[in-house]
Amino acid sequence: MAVLRLFASAREAAGTGRDEIDAPTVELVLDEAVRRYGPQFARVLEGSRVWLNGEPAVPSTAVCPGDEVAVLPPVSGG
Repeated sequence: MAVLRLFASAREAAGTGRDEIDAPTVELVLDEAVRRYGPQFARVLEGSRVWLNGEPAVPSTAVCPGDEVAVLPPVSGG
């Protein structure tokens, strides 16, 4: 299982900052997260960056057990 880490508005939309999802690619991990957390999470995900083990990831990137998929929404500040 991969560890899904959610930050800022992604964490708020999901109601959790961490989950475990069993899927072979980043895309399928995120598809399962959208299924679990719903449309508000899907909207946040659209503008977010996704990293795998601390490196930028594309949807087709393979995920192995124990890998960490992180969803990083844009940060606003001023």
